[in-house]
Amino acid sequence: MYWLAGLVGLAGLAAWQWSVRSPSVSLDQLVLSPQIVVIDPRSINVMGKDGSFRTEAFKTHFNPTNAALPHIQIFDPSFLSVLGSSPSINLVASVPGIPFAHEAPVWHPDTDQVFFSSHCGEDLGWGSCDENNYISKMEMKEVYTALSGASDVTSAVNVSVTALDIPDARQMTWGATGPYHSNLLLINSGRGELPSSLTLVNPAPPHNVTVLLDNFYGRPFNSLNDGKIHPKSHKIFFTDVTYGYLKHFRPLPSMPNQVYRFDPDTGHVRVVTDVLMRPNGLAFSQDGKIAYVGDTGASAGFLGRNQTNPAAIYEFDVDPKTQVFTNPRIFAFIDTGLPDGIQVDTMGNVYSSCGDGVHVWNKDGILIGKFFTGTVSCNLVFAGPGKLVILAQTKVYLAQIAAKGTKLAYP
Repeated sequence: MYWLAGLVGLAGLAAWQWSVRSPSVSLDQLVLSPQIVVIDPRSINVMGKDGSFRTEAFKTHFNPTNAALPHIQIFDPSFLSVLGSSPSINLVASVPGIPFAHEAPVWHPDTDQVFFSSHCGEDLGWGSCDENNYISKMEMKEVYTALSGASDVTSAVNVSVTALDIPDARQMTWGATGPYHSNLLLINSGRGELPSSLTLVNPAPPHNVTVLLDNFYGRPFNSLNDGKIHPKSHKIFFTDVTYGYLKHFRPLPSMPNQVYRFDPDTGHVRVVTDVLMRPNGLAFSQDGKIAYVGDTGASAGFLGRNQTNPAAIYEFDVDPKTQVFTNPRIFAFIDTGLPDGIQVDTMGNVYSSCGDGVHVWNKDGILIGKFFTGTVSCNLVFAGPGKLVILAQTKVYLAQIAAKGTKLAYP
């Protein structure tokens, strides 16, 4: 708070904010880059009877300075520990009209490549889900080379994205993590009568596929969505939600929306929680004691949206013996859109892709900042220390910051 007050006094502003068009501001060896917008929450707490309230959380965004896109919003000075001294956010790949960068990001450290899946659905102005989606990869070395040759820190570049020829044993990949034993661990929704599944895919040609799981004791899953490897037990946790049916590419659901734990060593699979309306993104604290799960109940596919249903991240304790998720409590309610993919950094901050970019909360659930793209972001991944890749359907952004993501790979 003293830092805030000092900054306000120095600038002579009651609202404590700068446009990205303003020159850099130096304070105690801190330089705010041209892409940063600083917003004191006290300046927005009261809008009054004539205020322009947002009544639609999916189509309207919170950009009080009308700053150019993309930019970084700071709501609390603790976000500076995430950003470091010279943060940046850049558009690095774009294919207009094609949602090639939707979900399932995995960074493969050995090759420094990021893999991700495409979307489908006529609601995006794209083709129907009558065919399998595709997996693409992006070379991070190419990204860094392109940015190093850019004219300034805000410049956009457009590197090549390569679609992979992967066997159809995996259908409609909606989530991914790892690497797991050097392979991509894909969480697949399935399509039609082709079942939901967990699969391992070789990141190198011929991209052979190994199916690890495609049923719960003979019963089909609804449409698997996202997952993570537990950092201590190294078991696989994943969410199952009815979005395949709600997007017309899976049959009528036959099981509840639930979160599962799968042990590849023994083959055992069990439910760890069934309390969420539509469980989606999933992540663990670095010590594995806390699980974060997004509930996207506000969105129901062809049934429409209901803003009074959940659009929040819930926090659970992970039982040290059974690893069942216990003591559920609200962690963060999303102000724009829904919480989709979730990641955690080594400082305990929680990141989620949302309706206007990526939101970041401290471990107490306080919103400290946003990577504001002004468009829906469905997932994200750290591609090494300080390299945050943000998927935004037809675009990919890279935020270069100070924070480091927790380890997702095993071993």
